Amino acid sequence: MLPTVADVLALDAVRRGNPKVVAGADRLDLRVRWVHVGEVTDIARLLRGGELVLTTGVALPDDPRTLADYVRALAAVGASGLIVELGRKFIGELPSIAVKAAEEQGLPLITLTRETPFVQITESVHARIIDIQLEELRASEHLHEVFTELSVEGASTGEVISQVARLSGKPVLLENLAHQVLACDAAGRDIGALLAGWESRSRAVAPQTRTAYDSASGWLVTMVGARGQDWGRLIILQDRPPAPRDIVLAERAATTLALGRLLERHQESLERQAHGTIIHGILAHAYADPGEAEARAHAVGVSLTGRNLISLILRLTEVPDALALDEQDRLSELAEATAAACREARMPALIGTLDRNRVAVLLPLPPRTTAEDALTTLADRLRATFASEFILAAGSTVDSVKDVRRSFLEAEQVSDAAIRRPDGRPYYRLPDLRLRGLLHLLRNDARLQTFAERELAPLLAYDAQHGGDLTGILRVYLDSGRNKVLAAQRAHLSRPAFYDRLRRLERILGTDLDDVESCLSLHVALLALDSFRGENR
Repeated sequence: MLPTVADVLALDAVRRGNPKVVAGADRLDLRVRWVHVGEVTDIARLLRGGELVLTTGVALPDDPRTLADYVRALAAVGASGLIVELGRKFIGELPSIAVKAAEEQGLPLITLTRETPFVQITESVHARIIDIQLEELRASEHLHEVFTELSVEGASTGEVISQVARLSGKPVLLENLAHQVLACDAAGRDIGALLAGWESRSRAVAPQTRTAYDSASGWLVTMVGARGQDWGRLIILQDRPPAPRDIVLAERAATTLALGRLLERHQESLERQAHGTIIHGILAHAYADPGEAEARAHAVGVSLTGRNLISLILRLTEVPDALALDEQDRLSELAEATAAACREARMPALIGTLDRNRVAVLLPLPPRTTAEDALTTLADRLRATFASEFILAAGSTVDSVKDVRRSFLEAEQVSDAAIRRPDGRPYYRLPDLRLRGLLHLLRNDARLQTFAERELAPLLAYDAQHGGDLTGILRVYLDSGRNKVLAAQRAHLSRPAFYDRLRRLERILGTDLDDVESCLSLHVALLALDSFRGENR
């Protein structure tokens, strides 16, 4: 970090001149980017900001007003200070008008009462600046090496966070856009105290740039994401304003986390990789023409053309014990067993893993075969050969590749609901899940988190600050179909008291609770908040 004016005044080369601060004593923390010796009155036009100007004053104007303008011009261009050697132009002290102008402009003004070779001052300061820059460059290079190695080795999120904590010596947290902590290294601090009231504290810190230091909380915050899609924030708890190295550390770690999320892939067979790539392409709209997806599928032996298509999601329900294969190996086995069951039933299908928890299947239905018959056959054959417990969830039947994504979304909703309460059925369908299932499916989507934050952030912040539960009042009101009488009864409040809370809600949220569309948005946001928190209200 660049030296301050106070650091420069502490140098031996400056102290030999017996420096005296005559103005701007409260601004000695300004950083000095360079030292500039100048004996011209229009020197301000030559500066770029951050310079400490040294002068004997021999060329400075005699006119007091012009002298004051000279000082103001230095302050206007962002000079970090002015040092004047007395004895040649000014004897004993500087004109009061110059001192007054410097004080008004917040420009540190220093006099030297002894003759001092300016070259010694410039050499000392510049040597220190260069040493600092070299140190920062070496530190930056070291950080680059550390995080490049982490990226190459495929380090987990927890390993990256722990490395940041070790390098900084400070607590480090990774949160999502709903202000939920995804990973944390307390760096020796009490983790309970560190996370206490985290959501409300985090909501209060809202920097306007991608990387910023919040002085009120002492947090260094940087956004985490790639390809223009942010999904979280990396936070380092500082005990002082960050040095450049701290900022480089935070941003390099955020890049590593984003890259890791993009590159995370599974170890599986070449066939499963090929099938998974096609499924991912369909879901991500990577194919501009549905015919391209059909051609790619046909190339791996699965015909999608002219067929009814049904999307399936399979998930393991057992918690592995210490002697079992790890979860990813078991999921790969489930994918291979599903492929074998489809071959035995003569139902060629695209089968690949979507992530660490789910196997995806795109099943073209054979002619004159109903979805129910195909699902029953597949479930029976798979359960006869695969020992671990799993759930099979199905989306709607569609007749075109362009509608497959919708079918997969439905299957994912079903799987998310069924995995929590499996009841042993051969397979699960969509009918009863509705909006809650959809929001649960999308709970990790940054767009949904952003929507919920936009709708509810003022209310959640108010409750956190005042220790109230107006959010609960809003929930009761919306769950009661906006029937104020019924809602007041359910809230165990008198009607006047309940109506008063509704008016307070309207002021906080800046909305009309009699407006149907506004209430709909708020209700969806509350359901989304439940899905983020894993609550069932």
